[in-house]
Amino acid sequence: MNAISNIPLFAKVVLLVLAITTIWLLSGDDDNDESSRQIETNRTSDLAMTDFTLTLMDEFGKPARIISGKELAHYPEDDTTEIISPIARFTEDEENIWIITSDKASTQGEAEDILLTDNVIITRENNKEIELFTEALHINTKHNTAYTDLAVTIKSPYGETNSVGLHADLADETINLHSKVKGHYDAPPTP
Repeated sequence: MNAISNIPLFAKVVLLVLAITTIWLLSGDDDNDESSRQIETNRTSDLAMTDFTLTLMDEFGKPARIISGKELAHYPEDDTTEIISPIARFTEDEENIWIITSDKASTQGEAEDILLTDNVIITRENNKEIELFTEALHINTKHNTAYTDLAVTIKSPYGETNSVGLHADLADETINLHSKVKGHYDAPPTP
């Protein structure tokens, strides 16, 4: 006789139910993970463009922002828009045009708040010597502001400044660095 035959019938039933319940629970987790992955990969866009340029006008009919990119897709399920390789030109002040680029961008609804991610670079069209780098940047198009809580590097011909976090007012041309600000500055040569 083996050891299993010595176990009472009630204990055998309990062990069988426990084994079946464990297998069912473990297989149920895999199905949920698979279905959630499937939902993400099966999103369907109702609008898609490649190599596009969009011009957004202000209330006077002048271009306020020009947005271009490699790919744009809108997903109606959650009203999100995703852009690959976006380039945004803020043209409200014709003398000081800000250019913001990144690898990706996403927004919801009316695009009041835009999240730029991966290799975000801010510069001015007429002064490309000064550049700002970060990995994520939130842009509020209604208030013409930008902010991040991540590391930021500002490079110019005369130095480099690093900080964690920033808030920029593009209309006022001001940048406030949040914390851990450090850098070096080499004075320009005197004429």
